Amino acid sequence: MSGVSSHQPVAVLGTGIMGAPMALRLAGAGFRVSAWNRSAEKAAALAAGGVVAAATAAEAVRDADVVICMLSSGPVCDEVLCGGTGAIGAMRAGATLVVMSSIPVETAVAIAGVAAARGIACIDAPVSGGELGAREGRLAIMAGGKADEIERLSAVFAPLGRVTHVGPAGSGSLTKLANQLIVASTICAVAEALTLAEAGGADPGRVREALLGGFADSTVFRQHGLRMVEGNFRPGGPARYQVKDTSTALGFARRHGLRLPVGEEVDRLFQAMVDHGDGDLDHSGVILELKRMNAG
Repeated sequence: MSGVSSHQPVAVLGTGIMGAPMALRLAGAGFRVSAWNRSAEKAAALAAGGVVAAATAAEAVRDADVVICMLSSGPVCDEVLCGGTGAIGAMRAGATLVVMSSIPVETAVAIAGVAAARGIACIDAPVSGGELGAREGRLAIMAGGKADEIERLSAVFAPLGRVTHVGPAGSGSLTKLANQLIVASTICAVAEALTLAEAGGADPGRVREALLGGFADSTVFRQHGLRMVEGNFRPGGPARYQVKDTSTALGFARRHGLRLPVGEEVDRLFQAMVDHGDGDLDHSGVILELKRMNAG
């Protein structure tokens, strides 16, 4: 396939917190975007932005040059893409599948194999940057696959963010696991620091302001520290997805004979948050779990 340019058909499977703004940015860049979502009303809500809702995943992908998958998990991706009536079976040979969901490395490699058997290029290209990054087109895109196939999609990636080729199939998903360990650990460290400050009588909001620009500063500290100070836990990245990723990373580490002690403790903390019924809150809500732990 030659390079993909605007005005060509692109399908987006999954129009949730991340997929919806990504579909809108692609439509705004001139691509003819069709979208499918398991909750049909979410795809239909994008009509004003030029996105055409499809009744089924197969209908969405049938004429697309590029199919972007932004579904919630590895099992869901596998079901929608590779199941008996999976979307890969409806894609035309020569098209490209871009799996941008956070999924296990093994799942990414397996999906690429299914796609290749049908003459479909496949790239695993998960993202980081959250809902804000998706809305503003500032996502960090970690792409695994063949370099030339990634290069041909430069016009598709441009409205979404910055893409980096990190290695063969599965490497994008592995890079995302590394990213999630850093993000999850940093969120927990910020939550602990603000909890400590408040317990000692300092104003957490002023403490956050004081640390901006220092070595403790980061995107996580700025965005999620503010969420914690304001008590705003509307989900940008739900905690249940965070624990899915940390658990997946730890599983991969165990299979490679690695111990990741910080990651293990962070995973336990997020799992406790989910077990207490807060799985649909933003992952910055882990500070609520710390407050529960210290309430006694």
